[in-house]
Amino acid sequence: MIPRTLEPVLHQLAGQYPVLTVTGPRQSGKTTLCRSAFADKPYVNLESPDIREFARSDPRGFLASYADGAILDEIQRVPQLLSYLQPVVDDRNETGLFILTGSQQFEVMTSITQSLAGRTALLKLLPLSIEELANTETTLSIDQLLLTGFYPRIYDAGINPTQALGDYVETYIERDIRQMTVIKDLALFEKFVRLCAGRVGQLLNLQSLGNDVGVSHTTARSWLTLLEASYVIFLLRPWHTNLSKRQIKSPKLYFYDVGLASYLLGVENELHINRHPLKGNLFENLVVIEALKYRYNRGKRNNLFFWRDAKGNEVDLLIENGPDVMPVEIKAGATISGDFFKGLRTFSSRLSVPAKAGALVYGGTERQKRSDVSIWRVTDVAEMMREGQA
Repeated sequence: MIPRTLEPVLHQLAGQYPVLTVTGPRQSGKTTLCRSAFADKPYVNLESPDIREFARSDPRGFLASYADGAILDEIQRVPQLLSYLQPVVDDRNETGLFILTGSQQFEVMTSITQSLAGRTALLKLLPLSIEELANTETTLSIDQLLLTGFYPRIYDAGINPTQALGDYVETYIERDIRQMTVIKDLALFEKFVRLCAGRVGQLLNLQSLGNDVGVSHTTARSWLTLLEASYVIFLLRPWHTNLSKRQIKSPKLYFYDVGLASYLLGVENELHINRHPLKGNLFENLVVIEALKYRYNRGKRNNLFFWRDAKGNEVDLLIENGPDVMPVEIKAGATISGDFFKGLRTFSSRLSVPAKAGALVYGGTERQKRSDVSIWRVTDVAEMMREGQA
């Protein structure tokens, strides 16, 4: 098992809450992490039909079998169990009793809000970060990272990423979607997912996306919500401020795993990545999600935004920290150009209170400190976040 940054946070919060809830994409390592961190607890997989039926038909009897707590994996398969879990943890009045995992964030969160409010710590585990890979002395080029992505199984088992990600689409994404709703035309839905990959790093336009697929705006919105719920699509929201009334209000579309986006674009090797017209978008996806992983791996909430006005001036990533905001520009190019700083300077000029020193993450190999901008390699995103106290 590759050590996960989130593990110390799990131990800390297990001493403060009766229940821990860990959500994240399928195959992000939730089960492996929880079983390692809480090896003394029995493990219960609610994907197993007989166990799931027991939990559904006799929830009190099921929980009585685990009076001293347990790891309940894929809790969204039996969401009604949470209503019966509440009185159990209230009666025991102990910390660290149950560890819950789930791979469908909206369904799990709705059930948690209704049944376990104030009784559970909420954590998210995404696939491996560059920071975690570095601890294993795994060194990959930028093109290799964009191709391979970060699902732990690819690294643990040495699987060809194209094979692994193809299986992932068929085995997990399509199956999870079928569990959540009825999709009459699966081929059309597959086309929708691939067209989402073709819009990675771009402003979301549901009308255009639906037209290109051949479905209504309403259906496109519904399918996108399903992909969000299954931790496939991540929407980066525009910065909410009165900086300008003519700011863009649409979110930008990314994938929680950049390797999955590359696979859906038909990329099969590093040469394809290097020559792909969306390489810059994929690189941006990589950096945005690395910043998100940094936050989640420390038990923190998403504080990431972007800024763009109606004239096309843009900062790819804004990191809020209380009253402060750190603007970050993202460029795949390996050679620094003066144009790289245009968005940062335009943004700073619009603020009444100066922003924190800006940052540039680029595809090169040198780090620099300039008077108003720090320049970072893509492998340094975690350090950039630390230095910016994000």
